[in-house]
Amino acid sequence: MPKSISHYQITGTLGEGGMGIVYAAWDDRLNRPVALKTIRANVSDPVATERLRREARAAARVNHPNICQLYDVGSENGQFYIAMELLEGEPLSSRMSEGPLPLGEAVTITLATLSALDALHRNSLVHRDLKPSNIFLTPHGVKLLDFGLARPLDEHDVQLTTPGMLMGTPRYLAPEQLQGQPADHRGDLFSTGVVLYEMITGEPAFRGRTVPEVVHAVVYDHPPALGGSAAVAAVDRIVHKALAKQPQDRYKTATAMADELRSAISSADTGSVARPPRPITRLIVLPFKMLRADPEVDFLGFGLADALTTSLSGLDSLLVRSSLTGLQFATEAIDLDAVAKKADVDAILTGTLLRADDQLRVTAQLSEMPGGTVRWSQSMVVRVVDAFQLQDALTSRIVESLSLPLSAHDRQVLKQDVPANPKAYEYYLRANQLANHVRTWSVARDLYRQCLEEDPRYAPAWARIARLHRIIGMYSGADADEAYAQAEEAFTRALSLNPDLSIAHNLYTLQEIETGRIKQAMLRLLERVRQRTSDPELFAGLVQACRYAGLQRPAIAAHDHARRLDPQIRTAVAHAYLMTGEYEKAIACDQDEPQLIAILAMDLMGDRERAIAHARQQIAPGLPLMFRLFFEGTLAVLENRRDDLRTTGDQLLKMWSLRDPCGTYYFARALAVAEHPEALSMFKRAVEGGFNCAPFFWRDPWIDSLRGNREFDALIAQAESGYRDAAAAFVAAGGEQMLGPVE
Repeated sequence: MPKSISHYQITGTLGEGGMGIVYAAWDDRLNRPVALKTIRANVSDPVATERLRREARAAARVNHPNICQLYDVGSENGQFYIAMELLEGEPLSSRMSEGPLPLGEAVTITLATLSALDALHRNSLVHRDLKPSNIFLTPHGVKLLDFGLARPLDEHDVQLTTPGMLMGTPRYLAPEQLQGQPADHRGDLFSTGVVLYEMITGEPAFRGRTVPEVVHAVVYDHPPALGGSAAVAAVDRIVHKALAKQPQDRYKTATAMADELRSAISSADTGSVARPPRPITRLIVLPFKMLRADPEVDFLGFGLADALTTSLSGLDSLLVRSSLTGLQFATEAIDLDAVAKKADVDAILTGTLLRADDQLRVTAQLSEMPGGTVRWSQSMVVRVVDAFQLQDALTSRIVESLSLPLSAHDRQVLKQDVPANPKAYEYYLRANQLANHVRTWSVARDLYRQCLEEDPRYAPAWARIARLHRIIGMYSGADADEAYAQAEEAFTRALSLNPDLSIAHNLYTLQEIETGRIKQAMLRLLERVRQRTSDPELFAGLVQACRYAGLQRPAIAAHDHARRLDPQIRTAVAHAYLMTGEYEKAIACDQDEPQLIAILAMDLMGDRERAIAHARQQIAPGLPLMFRLFFEGTLAVLENRRDDLRTTGDQLLKMWSLRDPCGTYYFARALAVAEHPEALSMFKRAVEGGFNCAPFFWRDPWIDSLRGNREFDALIAQAESGYRDAAAAFVAAGGEQMLGPVE
């Protein structure tokens, strides 16, 4: 260690790297301590020297309380140095080595970091190497360090890099940096999200044992969603937006990210903030395999898996993939690694069933992923009539083996909704197997009725029969008013028996929407997600409620959160993208069969020929009459065949029974193109049904023929008022903290 460099007296060593040394020193001229950064004497690499020069230039351009202050630059005997503020404290990396940080502290550090980044970005600089070791914690606040890789936004790095060389720490770099693409200030925001995730969980956002594995994770994978409280869920949303793979999907500025973080924390009560954030364990229960076909007990293969899924999905500490997702993997040969990757889970429950006389042998095993390590395996023999006991026994073993941190609410959930007798349970499981197929809806409904005759206090059966009342009444041509009344009564019974029953809350959403209670549905779901932040179905419900209310941005945010929790979940986000003018995203997200939104998006983006071709593909043999007529009418609009459109419209008007105000609006806009006399009445029906998408109404060219009509203008004003009312209610209910701003 030298005694001095220029007029700086060396007093100690602060840190060493492969290229240089940072000394503690005393400035003889100004009588103050400094940190002196130098290149090692035996290093003659001009690139290292130039990086140090660039660090000095970058630091000199910005004066900010959260950026380490530059004092001096110089050289002596060919050795370049920079003198900077000597900081007391420790790097964030040291603080993080002690374990996760409290949420409030982590957010405070992040806000200071974002403030420093904002100053850099306003000076057209990007840091490009943000990581815990470059964030320093002092008694007086946070300081951002090390600008060796910082550069002006318009400057390239050819002179400072070697082909194939990776600059920065891969775990904290944005995908575009790792792929050698141009990176701007949004790369720094990605890195900030990575650091924040690691601060609050104690685990890296992107894992890997080798650099290639880490790079692959950053470019292609997403970290698990976080659970713990409403505040944690709000921060989780912000983190994942910062971690978007495409720069344009991240926050536009550091200030925008900071504003949402402040809002998320300020809205949360102290108790909720105190609950620790944690990556949520993700489980899928696959249908049990029947080792020998047996019509008497075959229903248990899907039914038992479905019952376990329903029971476990009520836990705050566990995220369970839906039964329908599990059904996708009901194959003869199960590839656990493939299932885990596609379903994005940490654990898989598999099992077999074999009946011998009145005995049932059940074997189940829980595998930890990736790798397929068996956490436990168990065989049980029960009487067939006692099959309902299996749910409780298996649920207990799953919870025990996963070491789930059960809350008081969780323990209560596990004790609820146990059927009163084996016969009720058998009817329920048999009905579940049939309830998802159109041809067996009525049979499933009757089985649920038999279940409830055996056990009128079994809440899950009330919730599921309510769904069937609604959809059978809607599509079968039966008395819709009576069907909706039966559904309402059944939902009310389910929620009175178990106010926390997730399946009832999830299924009730469409009932509310189709009976004109869209705002109520939105507010109910917002309250639920504050309590159940790890339920993807609740967020999928919010996609529906928010988009009908005209709140498309929150609908898109709810979709993003639902997909973080369950990548396979289907939502109605394509409609929201259509109404925000993001047409390519609308096309990509249209999962309906047949695909209406993709057709409408292609037309609105000016690609009518593509829309026509796609519409023709959707009119397939076997399409129900009402759907076929609707798509034929849409095709007539695109091909400007107004006479055909009027004829088709007349046919549809005679059979239109849908209470869905969104579908009614799509019908109204097609009629408006044909200047059909019923176009305005259908538009009125949609608006009075609560479809308040006023911003889209203003610019939708398909309804231009209605503009200028007094009644139409009044309906637009009504929709605008409903939209503003819903937006105000959303904000008052804390929706912005959970899902971000309305606009």
